[in-house]
Amino acid sequence: MKGVNVKRTFSLLLGTFGIGIVLGVAYAYLQTEKAGEYVLKLANELGGLSPNPFDNFVKIFTHNAGVALLVLVSGLFFGLGPWVMMLFNGLVVGIVAGFFVKIGVPASKIVLGLVPHGLVEIPAFVLAGTAGILWYRSIREAEEPAGGFKEGMKKALKLYAVTVGMLLVAALIEAYVTPKVAGL
Repeated sequence: MKGVNVKRTFSLLLGTFGIGIVLGVAYAYLQTEKAGEYVLKLANELGGLSPNPFDNFVKIFTHNAGVALLVLVSGLFFGLGPWVMMLFNGLVVGIVAGFFVKIGVPASKIVLGLVPHGLVEIPAFVLAGTAGILWYRSIREAEEPAGGFKEGMKKALKLYAVTVGMLLVAALIEAYVTPKVAGL
C-alpha cells in the first residue's frame, strides 16, 4: 500500500482513545449526576459478572472479539469508523473512571481495575481499528477496487487474528487476575 504508515495510524488511534478518556473524565467531574446515570445504565446493559471466572472469561472474550470485529469493519466507512469508535470508547472509560473517583473510590483501585487487562485489550482494539483503516485505504488506492477489497481484507483479517489472540490474553487477565489485584 502506497501512503500507509501502520505505526502512525496505530499511534494516532491510540491518541484518539486517550483524548476520549480525558474528555470522559472531564464530563464525569462537570456532570457527575448524569455520569452516574450513564454508569448505571451501562452496568445494566452489560449485566453483572458471574462468581465463576471461566464464565466471565467467556463473556468478556466473546463480547470484546465482537466489538473488535465491529471496529475493524467500521474502517470500511471511508476509514472514519475506527476514529469515532476509539474516541467513544475512550469517553466511556473516562466517564466510568472519572465518576468513581469523583464519588470517592480511590484512584489506585480504579487503575488496578483497568490497567492489568487494559494494557493488552486497548492495543488490541486499536490494532483492529488500524486493520479497518488499512483495508479501506487498500480499496481506495487500488487500481481495481475489487482487487483492493480482497487484498485489504486478507491483510485486515491477519491483523484481526492477532487482535483475537490479544483479546484472549486480555480476557484471561480480566477474569482471573484483575479481580485479585483490584480487590474486586
